[in-house]
Amino acid sequence: MVDIVMLMGWSYISIIYEESNYGIKAFEVLEDLMVKNKICIAVKEKLVKDSGVGNISVYDNIVQKLQTKPRAKGCIIFGSDQEVAELMKAVRRCNATGWFSWIGSDGWSARSLVSDGNEAEVEGTLSVQPQANPVRGFKEYFLSLNVENNRRNPWFVEFWEHHFSCKYPNSSKTPYNIRYTKSCTGREKLTEDNTVFEDQLQFVSDAVMAFAYAIRDLHADFCKKPGLCDAMKPTNGTDLLKYLHKVNFTGLSGDSFHFDENGDGPARYNIIHFKQVSPGKYQWVRVGEYMEGSLVLNMSEIQFKLGQPKPPESVCSLPCAVGQAKKYVEKESCCWHCFNCSQYQIRSPTDATQCIACPMGELPDFQHVRCIPIPEEYLQPDSGWAIGAMSFSSIGVSITIFILAVFLKYYKTPIVRASGRELSFTLLFGILMCYSVTYSLVLKPTDVVCSIQRFSAGFCFTVVYAALLTKTNRIARIFKAGKKTAGTLNYISPRSQLIICAGLVAIQVIINVIWMIISPSRAIHHYPTREDNLLVCSSYIDASYMIAFTYPIVLIVICTVYAVLTRKIPEAFNESKHIGFTMYTTCIIWLAFVPLYFGTANHVALRVTSMSVTISLSATVTIACLFTPKLYIILIHPERNIRQSMMPMRYSAINQSSATAGSGSMMAAVVVTAATCDQNQKIQKAVSPVDQSNSLDIVNEKNKCKDASTQTSPASSMNNLNGCSLDNLGKINNNCNINGPIPAQIKDLTL
Repeated sequence: MVDIVMLMGWSYISIIYEESNYGIKAFEVLEDLMVKNKICIAVKEKLVKDSGVGNISVYDNIVQKLQTKPRAKGCIIFGSDQEVAELMKAVRRCNATGWFSWIGSDGWSARSLVSDGNEAEVEGTLSVQPQANPVRGFKEYFLSLNVENNRRNPWFVEFWEHHFSCKYPNSSKTPYNIRYTKSCTGREKLTEDNTVFEDQLQFVSDAVMAFAYAIRDLHADFCKKPGLCDAMKPTNGTDLLKYLHKVNFTGLSGDSFHFDENGDGPARYNIIHFKQVSPGKYQWVRVGEYMEGSLVLNMSEIQFKLGQPKPPESVCSLPCAVGQAKKYVEKESCCWHCFNCSQYQIRSPTDATQCIACPMGELPDFQHVRCIPIPEEYLQPDSGWAIGAMSFSSIGVSITIFILAVFLKYYKTPIVRASGRELSFTLLFGILMCYSVTYSLVLKPTDVVCSIQRFSAGFCFTVVYAALLTKTNRIARIFKAGKKTAGTLNYISPRSQLIICAGLVAIQVIINVIWMIISPSRAIHHYPTREDNLLVCSSYIDASYMIAFTYPIVLIVICTVYAVLTRKIPEAFNESKHIGFTMYTTCIIWLAFVPLYFGTANHVALRVTSMSVTISLSATVTIACLFTPKLYIILIHPERNIRQSMMPMRYSAINQSSATAGSGSMMAAVVVTAATCDQNQKIQKAVSPVDQSNSLDIVNEKNKCKDASTQTSPASSMNNLNGCSLDNLGKINNNCNINGPIPAQIKDLTL
């Protein structure tokens, strides 16, 4: 019965059982099997055993209770035909015909007492009936019996009288035969036409034979000889039971017989079905069998209502939709409400009542059944953002290489010398790295790529601003010292400048190495929102990139301070003005970049592009402000690429009163050109270029001056020196007035 229920797909049924040993024991087993197979019992009611005891209201109440659970269409009835017949009448009285589909026990299976007159109510019933085959020889034997040859059966006379409706001569008077007026002749004969045989005869035969085989085996073991022995007088029931359990034989029906571990015979049942074979015509039809644990049903033959082959649903709650979870009704394991999992949840694969959240980086599929990884998001080299950034950087790289080529070609010209060749090439190398950083920023993040990005982002800036700081510091020191002393200033040679620049860069390298050791760079997945899966470098998700930029920012600030301090030096040294403008512009760029960088955490392409463009812009500003003026002279006005352009003689001689103005006048002497002539005299010969190391050494060791004031104090040195001969600058026809000696500190100053 439970197998039939499961095959129908029912999980919520009612059980009505007879209040007898037959019904109660059956219900106990049914209930255990229901729990084991997760089938819930909607209603369980008892049938009064004797139909004469239970009145109409008792049966009506049972039907009404069944109606309180309308979703429990399936109902198992374990009872006898008389009680079930009364129940079917109650179904009709309560207008519940067709509401339920019955599973019947063998107690009322195919019994006309139940189905006759209640066809519509019984329609669709599936019932079990013990499977029995005819006992060979019994029909012939029984049909040959009569009263004369069957004296051993004391009840056979009564059967004969009842069967032929006559009173047998000399038989005892009974409440039944007194009604018969006809006397039996003894010549009546049993035939197949007037005799109905019990279908369950096989079980009687098997029961008798089981005892016969058990006694035979017991006798063989106990007596060892024909006839009874003392060991079997009397026979011990416990011993006999042991032998009964072990019998195994083929019965008179041809079927094998044995007892199972529970002491039950073979479970062999026919499954019969009461259906309407045609309008108004009902019939019990065999639709399957159950053979020792195996159920076989011909579903095409099953029809619960005419024209409706599909079994009715008998479930408390319909299955939840895919991705929905259950919330069980209190005290009902088969009744639940379905609810949808939230946006980022799926139904638990192990617990139908739970929704579980997808891990970060994954989202539920459309049906909320499984979590699907979110595609990695990173800046693709073929995206518009990356192409734009690389295009900008490529242009910058090309321009930088062009400037390098120009400086190498005009390596010995005055303007290149005056620029400080060593630091200029260092600066160009740093600018080239700034542009090249873009190519590492647009690559797919890996541990190696992230390490390169982390190191190069700060290192390239350090090279640029270390070179600029070295330049501005040298200029500032020279002009500051020029106000105080005429002595030689240390650490202003090209070699010293390169060493200072390298030392500044080494600090950034040390910072990067320590940072890499403490916190190695990694490519990780970052989830700023539930729907984002960003493949980024670990430095991307916080402010740790600022560790790489902190030291370059310090250099930028110091450079800016020096640019402010040297902003008023004379035009001949106006590179400090260009450096100042570079630093002011750089500060503005980085002030704009910082909020943009931290405000675009969720937009990988924009964030990486903004960093790339900012770095490239900083390099571009440096090129535009520092190298464009020099390229202009070298390429557009090469006639100005001479010593005279580097030392313009536009300032007139400084009078005696200016010589007494203290250190301020001394500065004035430094700022103006090294030598001026009287207003009425002109230089007749072009001044040839001088070596970079002494570009301001106008008065060199060969100068012979008649005025001894050059050996006096800074104040007295402002006196005019008449009659100077400038051997290596060419001859000047008339006497030349030197407003004062050039301080020794600027002898080696590069412009």
